Amino acid sequence: MSRDLTVSIDAMGGDAGPSVVVSALARSVQRHPAVKFILHGDEAALNKLLAKRHTKFAHRVSVRHAEAYVRMDEKPSLALRRGRKTSMWRAIESVKNGEAEVIVSAGNTGALMAMSMYQLGVIEGISRPAIAGLWPTKRGQCVVLDIGANVECDADQLVDFAVMGEAFARAVLGLERPKVGLLNVGSESVKGHDAVKGAAQMLRNVSLPMEFAGFIEGDDIAEGTVDVVVTDGFTGNIALKTAEGTARLVIFYLRSALKRSFLSRLGSFLASGALKALRRKLDPRTSGGGMFLGLNGVVVKSHGGTDALGFASATDMAIEMAEGGVNQSIVADRAGVRATSREAVAT
Repeated sequence: MSRDLTVSIDAMGGDAGPSVVVSALARSVQRHPAVKFILHGDEAALNKLLAKRHTKFAHRVSVRHAEAYVRMDEKPSLALRRGRKTSMWRAIESVKNGEAEVIVSAGNTGALMAMSMYQLGVIEGISRPAIAGLWPTKRGQCVVLDIGANVECDADQLVDFAVMGEAFARAVLGLERPKVGLLNVGSESVKGHDAVKGAAQMLRNVSLPMEFAGFIEGDDIAEGTVDVVVTDGFTGNIALKTAEGTARLVIFYLRSALKRSFLSRLGSFLASGALKALRRKLDPRTSGGGMFLGLNGVVVKSHGGTDALGFASATDMAIEMAEGGVNQSIVADRAGVRATSREAVAT
């Protein structure tokens, strides 16, 4: 049962806009009966969509008018300059003002990060926020970060990502001591550039509720070798898009093979339950979107081209992050890293 909290939603973000958001809302209100929702966007359009389906939960949904929205191709700097009248800005502002605890948007990723940093700020001790994603593995799920916010990272930033990732894994995934690995070109300690080597040295010496597994390689992600994969945003985003493309390729080949003959179609019918389970496992809509970690507020970015299922999954993730106290865990664990660093200097 969800505790009493409020979700602030950018209802105009994404390729489909408010129609998908309102459809997703119908799912979310059923899953989280104690949660309230604020929709920011075109009031007339939203009320028209809501009138068709929300009579049973009208007391839990409010609409705030925003006369503009951030375009999907808009530069973050331009969106930040003109953004105060947009649905995205207003959604973040609701958290800044204490009206809501979490933000969900399917809008422009760069603009959402820029506006969130400007209005909410970064958690003390964290150099830069990161975008984290949940990936399916042979053993369940793993957290991967950064997947696009920071193209280049130094050792300190990678350590911050490790702290945020293990805090998320404990708070949301329920892992007591998540295993953390640094993505590298090899598992040997001599491989990699100075940033990953420096981060590895620091992570070996910190006292945190996690197990540091050292360097891992790309194929370790799907194997589930670790619970948290740490990398820079350039590498992480390429890995993410490669994995999504591979999943679509596997499904394409499978569908083609199952339609090849009468016997293969019969086999497809007999195995329909298993095939549906495989499809659900590989479906990126169920992963909860991209989690912005390191901000003074919970922000979740749903895919711009998502449907109601994907946006509802992102909303679920935002609520779970708030309930699990992700930010409180990050604050506490980052303080532990600083204390360890001071002790190392003193000795």
